[in-house]
Amino acid sequence: MADTPLTRAVRRDTAVGALLVLLLLLSFGFVDGFGNALNLSFLIGNTLPIALIALPMTLLVVSGEIDLSVASTAGLSGAVMGALWNAGLAIETIIPLCLLLGVVCGLVNGLLVTRLGLPSLAVTIGTMAAYRGIAQIVLGSDAVTDFPAAYLDFATGRIDGTFIPYAFVPFLVLLAIAAVVLHATPFGRSLFAIGANEEAARFAGVRVKRHKLWLFVATGLLASLTGVFWALHYASARYDNATGLELSVVAAVLLGGIDFDGGKGTLGGAIAGVFLLGALQNAMSLLDVSAQSQIIVTGVLLVVSVLGPRVARQLATARASRRAASPVP
Repeated sequence: MADTPLTRAVRRDTAVGALLVLLLLLSFGFVDGFGNALNLSFLIGNTLPIALIALPMTLLVVSGEIDLSVASTAGLSGAVMGALWNAGLAIETIIPLCLLLGVVCGLVNGLLVTRLGLPSLAVTIGTMAAYRGIAQIVLGSDAVTDFPAAYLDFATGRIDGTFIPYAFVPFLVLLAIAAVVLHATPFGRSLFAIGANEEAARFAGVRVKRHKLWLFVATGLLASLTGVFWALHYASARYDNATGLELSVVAAVLLGGIDFDGGKGTLGGAIAGVFLLGALQNAMSLLDVSAQSQIIVTGVLLVVSVLGPRVARQLATARASRRAASPVP
């Protein structure tokens, strides 16, 4: 079989999936309490915020862009949710308004990148600070905890007789939709083309700016949904909810084989990376590894995930150069 970008991505997916299986086997065998239903439910529930944002972030990175404001958007969504609940609005009204807010946040990022031509890294670092500041203005230092019991139960409960959280079911629906969009539609194929060579994609008739704008909007929407879920799952709406979550999302996506330069990767690999990181953090917590050490591990994985593909490309280029230079017998 020819060595194509797709086959290389599939091999990376297989490697990440194998690491996930190995980690789970080791954790079940050697980490006390890892395999009980309550802990597995906590593992999935605590990983879901990362997994939710990883869905649109994967598509965004494939297209060659990134959004570092996702955690601040989630925090802003949670803060607005708490403020509106304190103001007496019904939760059924509040949640759609929070999702609309996420769309606006994503739209701002997208317009700054696609219409003004600003780099997404710089733009979203700026809006990361701005959205978090607005969240603090909206809710201050208050913590809102008295949300309706039915919503709290859905965000924290699990299907009877299993370790699977209720919230995992809608996530699987969103995962299926994202997988179809990225891997089975012309829109998804155009994202790979944009990430590989934006100018070539534009000359081929791809609406590059429009596609990227939609991706930023989708990322804002899923980030705000994550903010709502976070507030309900942890039964607390605060302005600093989800602080630092963007690091975990980016680390997990890159760990799963999505190339930071764009144009390569699969959603399956990204989600495997998400749950690999989630299982690793869970196992470290059960082994009483400090939170600071867990952050260090996440940072190291992020660096390795970025360096790995580049080193592999350089080695492949060097081997190809040596073959070309070697005399033909």
